[in-house]
Amino acid sequence: MTDSSSWKAFTVERTEHVAQVTLIGPGKGNAMGPDFWSELPEIFAQLDADPEVRAVVLTGSGKNFSYGLDLPAMAGDLGSVLADKAQAKPRTDFHAMVKRMQGAITAVADCRKPVVAAISGWCIGGGVDLISAADIRYASADARFSVREVKVGMVADVGSLARLPLIIGDGHLRELALTGKDIDAARAEKIGLVGDVFDDAPAVLAAAHATAAEIAANPPLVVHGIKDVLDHTRSAQVDDSLRYVAAWNAAFLPSEDLTEAITAVMQKRTPEFKGR
Repeated sequence: MTDSSSWKAFTVERTEHVAQVTLIGPGKGNAMGPDFWSELPEIFAQLDADPEVRAVVLTGSGKNFSYGLDLPAMAGDLGSVLADKAQAKPRTDFHAMVKRMQGAITAVADCRKPVVAAISGWCIGGGVDLISAADIRYASADARFSVREVKVGMVADVGSLARLPLIIGDGHLRELALTGKDIDAARAEKIGLVGDVFDDAPAVLAAAHATAAEIAANPPLVVHGIKDVLDHTRSAQVDDSLRYVAAWNAAFLPSEDLTEAITAVMQKRTPEFKGR
């Protein structure tokens, strides 16, 4: 593959009609900081517009797919809404930020070129939001998944609660979202979060490329049509959920528990939540 990107949070490469988008951080475990949220929609807009790209493989560099939201890097963006007596202006600004972040993930879902996610290692929080926007998901045997936002005092607000009911069903999602528990690749396959599990990271990446190549060999306009029809049946439900959770978090996200969660992450200790 020939590197064709100058992004900070990603590399983008293309072989024939398949593009590979790789998360590279710069935060530990490919954590999602400001560069991730600004670059992701630009990348997928370009891929959507590129007639030479017919399918996309989405993966993470190193041992993990993504640790999710980079809380230390994003703490500044959360600071104003967490400040004492934060009222309309900081809450309005926070609502707009959530909408932009939602739009970044939605750019993946809305890309007319089908997206195949290859997941190894940890896929946490925002990582699950991201793979929920992919069309097909494969995992390596060492993959671990967690809808972990509840553990850090947040309602997941950029895609998991909107899209996963249509992927794994309401019951499985409630278990994952309410507990914040970790599940392994075998469990993820059993509940339908991933379609197949492969031995290791090279094997899952190869499988994702093989499927992407199969898709790329089909008539591209027909592929676009299939995605459009499938997305149409769920788009209103997903959009309504995203709108509601953005408003909900703008109203109710600020809490002592969230401040405690962020502080505990930075101090590398277990948080003590008090329901305040």
